[in-house]
Amino acid sequence: MIIITIDHLLNQLKVQGTIMNYKKYVGVITALAAGITCLSTAQAEENLWMYAKGTDTRPQGSVEIKIQDILRDGKFAGDYSFHEIRPSIEYGITDKLTVGAELMIFRHDYSITNPDLQPYYDTQGGEGGRFKETAIGGYEFGLKYNFLSPYKDAFGFSMGLAWDHRDKYRLDGADINQDALEIYAYFQKNFLDDTLVFVFNPKMELERRTSGEGFDFVLEEEIALDVAAAVSYRFAPKWFIGAEYRHQSDYLSPLVIDPDTGGLVEDDPSLDQSDIDLLFPKFGTQHQNGNYFGPSIHYATERWWATASILLQVSGGGSENAFNANGKNYDEHEERHIGVTFGYEF
Repeated sequence: MIIITIDHLLNQLKVQGTIMNYKKYVGVITALAAGITCLSTAQAEENLWMYAKGTDTRPQGSVEIKIQDILRDGKFAGDYSFHEIRPSIEYGITDKLTVGAELMIFRHDYSITNPDLQPYYDTQGGEGGRFKETAIGGYEFGLKYNFLSPYKDAFGFSMGLAWDHRDKYRLDGADINQDALEIYAYFQKNFLDDTLVFVFNPKMELERRTSGEGFDFVLEEEIALDVAAAVSYRFAPKWFIGAEYRHQSDYLSPLVIDPDTGGLVEDDPSLDQSDIDLLFPKFGTQHQNGNYFGPSIHYATERWWATASILLQVSGGGSENAFNANGKNYDEHEERHIGVTFGYEF
């Protein structure tokens, strides 16, 4: 039933082969939330927001399947939409250890009018062009271990580790070869008999990415930081309302082929190179940063749950090589992220 329901929802989000605008998108989610209120028995769930997560792990032997679709839309010039769709499965090895796997499906649809907004302008074929493609972008395997419980201890604390492989670039759908090690920390504090929940999630990614061939070959060792903080309140049985803040930034200086020597050289020698050494990682020049804030709503039953969120970019910036305008960043970031997640527990 969960697969049928999700497939029906995704069909509703398409209008003649294109994704409908975000107002209609939110309307569909609202209708879905209203429809599932007929289900019974509430259960709190860790996925109360778009990016932030609590410290909970799955009970031993239990399974959860879920699908998340995050629509990122709005660049500085032209039109841009990108759906990152992630079907996933999680399994509780013990009450404290959860493992999971997920697939990444990327849907790009954009036409950019400013030639300085890269890489989109070039990959669409230049002025008047358009890029539209749906493809499997990659996959991820991860684990999460709980050390402290927010229900029994002074606060909750968990750690996570994941390996991420991608064949498509999230930004523009270009072919790449990327592997990343992701390190997560989860903190959670509950108040008012667990009806008020605060979480804090710092995350670091060590990425190695290559693209192009011959003299177009590019190597990037990137350190990406992602920090999410959120609050949620259970205002009625089964219903949670919340707010979320997210910061994302990366530190890198690409290496390119020197046409004279054929060796790798820094694309911009004035920038510092990142080093993704596991023991002593080195942060290079910050290329970009973006900060988002927005509301979320969550509905939970014993087996089903759904979350809808909207995050707006409130500020952003970066180096001289980043595309920044009006106090925001647009080459790596968008005006808004609209997310919906559905889960079913066994």
